[in-house]
Amino acid sequence: MKTKLFLASLLLCGAAFAGELEDANALFEKKDYAAAMKIYTKLANAGNPEAQQALGQMYWYGEAGQVDEAKAEALFKKAAAKGNKVAIASLEVMDQRVKRRKEIDYWISGYDGEDLKSGEFRCVTPRIPAMSKINADIDRIGAAINTWQDCYNKYITNLNAATPLSKRVPEDIRKLMKKDELEKSNAYLEQLQANLSEEAKVSSKLILADFEAWRKATEAYVAEHNKMVKTNNSTLFKDK
Repeated sequence: MKTKLFLASLLLCGAAFAGELEDANALFEKKDYAAAMKIYTKLANAGNPEAQQALGQMYWYGEAGQVDEAKAEALFKKAAAKGNKVAIASLEVMDQRVKRRKEIDYWISGYDGEDLKSGEFRCVTPRIPAMSKINADIDRIGAAINTWQDCYNKYITNLNAATPLSKRVPEDIRKLMKKDELEKSNAYLEQLQANLSEEAKVSSKLILADFEAWRKATEAYVAEHNKMVKTNNSTLFKDK
C-alpha cells in the first residue's frame, strides 16, 4: 500500500510540475519574464531539467534581469546531467563561443571590407598632371582614366551585390552570437557599408575633377599650339 501511495504521489508531483512548466512557458512567451522566472526557479530548485534549462537560457540572454553566464552554465550542467538535449547543446555553444571569441568579435567590430576592394576590384588611382603637351601623354592619361573607370564601376557593382554586409557573416558564427551581439554586428556592418560607399563617391569625384581640369587645360594648350602652328605655316607660305 505504501508503495502504491508513493507512486501515486510521484505521478501527481510530475503532473503538477508539467502544469506549472506549461504556465511558465506561456508567461515567457508573453514576455512576462519576472513571473516566468519565479516558476522556473521553483521547478529548477526541485530538480526539473526542463525548468533548469529554461532558467539557464534566461540568465544566458539576460531575460532574468541581467546576463549571468556562470549561473546559466551551472543550470545547463544540471539539466544536461539529466539528459536534457537543449542544455547539452547550450553547453556546446558556450564552449564554441570561448574557442571562437576572436571570430565573433571580428564581425562585431573588426571586419573592414578590404576583401571587397581586393583583386580585380582594387582600382589604381591614375596620376593626372595639370596638363599634357604631347600626344603620347594625352593617350596615356586617357587610357588610365578608362581603366580606372571600368574598375570603379565593377567595384560599385560588387559593393552593391554584397549588400547587406551582414550576410557575409559565416552562418556558424552567426549562430554563436547572442541577440545583442547580432544587433551590434548588424549596426557596425551597416555603417561600414555606408562608409565604403561614401569613400568611393568622394574618391571618384576627386579623380573626375582632376581629369576635367586636365582635359580643359590640355585642350586649351592643344588649341593654342595648333593656332600657333597654323600661324607659322601661313607666315612661311607668305614669305615664299
